[in-house]
Amino acid sequence: MPTDIEIAQSVTPQPINEIADKVGIDDSYLECYGKYKAKVDYNILRNEEHAPGKLVLVTAINPTPAGEGKTTTTVGLADGLAKLGKNVVVALREPSLGPVFGVKGGAAGGGYAQVVPMEDINLHFTGDFHAIGAANNLLAALLDAHIQNGNQLGIDVRKITWKRVVDMNDRQLRFIVDGLGGKANGVPREDGFDITVASEVMAIFCLATSISDLKERLGKIVVGYTYDDKPVTAHDLHAEGAMTALLKDALKPNLVQTLEGTPAFVHGGPFANIAHGCNSIMATNMAMALGDYCITEAGFGADLGAEKFLDIKCRLAGLRPDAVVVVATVRALKNHGGVPKDKLNDENLEALEAGLPNLLQHVENITNVYNLPCVVAINAFPTDTKAELDLVEAKCKELGVNVALSEVWAKGGEGGIKLAEEVIALCEHGDDAGRSSSTFTFSYDSNLSIAEKIEAIAKRIYRADGVVFEPAAQKEMAQLEALGFGDMPVCMAKTQYSFSDDQTKLGAPRDFTITVRQVKVSAGAGFIVALTGSIMTMPGLGKTPAAFNIDVDETGKISGLF
Repeated sequence: MPTDIEIAQSVTPQPINEIADKVGIDDSYLECYGKYKAKVDYNILRNEEHAPGKLVLVTAINPTPAGEGKTTTTVGLADGLAKLGKNVVVALREPSLGPVFGVKGGAAGGGYAQVVPMEDINLHFTGDFHAIGAANNLLAALLDAHIQNGNQLGIDVRKITWKRVVDMNDRQLRFIVDGLGGKANGVPREDGFDITVASEVMAIFCLATSISDLKERLGKIVVGYTYDDKPVTAHDLHAEGAMTALLKDALKPNLVQTLEGTPAFVHGGPFANIAHGCNSIMATNMAMALGDYCITEAGFGADLGAEKFLDIKCRLAGLRPDAVVVVATVRALKNHGGVPKDKLNDENLEALEAGLPNLLQHVENITNVYNLPCVVAINAFPTDTKAELDLVEAKCKELGVNVALSEVWAKGGEGGIKLAEEVIALCEHGDDAGRSSSTFTFSYDSNLSIAEKIEAIAKRIYRADGVVFEPAAQKEMAQLEALGFGDMPVCMAKTQYSFSDDQTKLGAPRDFTITVRQVKVSAGAGFIVALTGSIMTMPGLGKTPAAFNIDVDETGKISGLF
């Protein structure tokens, strides 16, 4: 079987202007980056009226080394809908270079359900992440320049919260001391780097609804505190205008296509374990405006990506999903049931039953907490047995949720038709319990205190017994509420591998608490970040990173990106 990149390179994409024509994008709004990718001017949303299409969210169980295929399913579902004659547009996140060269590898789908050009998408693409990093680091430079040149605002260098970023897994930069070498080289202080996708600029970029909204949000960024604990913002440093100038072109969504020529926006890419894990609102709104169906995804498991999509993105953007797809594999569920990776190809109904509560809890969260219609997509593997597939279907049926076998990796859109039919039915009629977009509810009320919001997520979504707030977190919550930030939604920074904050607790653990060690505000993004367990905002490379397998030949052809 050919690799993902070999499959992608075997297909000649359609010229990007032809893809734009499919959804009625006039050439005046199209800015081409070569033959197969383009940016679409956001003024199309202001200058042309389009009735919004159906919004379908694709999420998944907690990830395992066996893989779930969420992006693959998202792309294949869209191609399946297209085969049924639907006008459909995909909305995905851009991959970060850190995971591409680290453990995860590329993120453009897989097999015959991919977005292309996958090499470009997985590498520099249209330069959006570089622009976001530059805007973030401009603010850091302005902050340190202000301190160097008299510090009129009285910023306490021990209370600076703004970090520089780089889009690479580089643990060496987590904690540093800079400004060394004498007076001319800055004020010495402790500092550090985050990965670009964890930057608040990335979160703001993905939550902005216009360039003016982007500028206003950037101005609200809190970079640190004064000696008397007053917040200092990017606006105080006169930074938002120049930052917006760096981001004005990046804010335009990127148009590409699937292997079968379905239009796809790939734009923005915050991590779901340390940020809110969704593509940009600009791209989602554009996909809904141009298509009858917008198929989008949220990062990692539904306890992270879907929770934040629903509680943060939908709350801030006024979105209401029409249907939710929860992706799982038999292999991954057996891994949650205790089977090691090298034994996952063997039929094991006992382990599958032990792992199924992970899937069922995600489904219950969608249907009972958020009151949305849901379908389970089983991403098919050749080793799946009929008995295993029947067991998954039976357990889901007990919850009143249908199961569709997704064979998009091997068959492309043709393998996604059954799932597409289920999605159409949910979008058009809701489910048998009467759930639809009109019954959608959040998991917590915005009027709750910060602690109460965190506890609501922990108890209702994770099924934790409660939350332990470390003393530093308690002090930070009190300070943020006193400063008027208490009404914001909460963005949980937590391991993606478990419902708990302990990545070794697989399945659907019970009898545990969530430990919150730090709480900080992303005032421009409009949410509070709660850091749990040992979660890091700068990943590191492992002993054998994916970079070892990536190469390019003398013709410029890339290999090793899956």
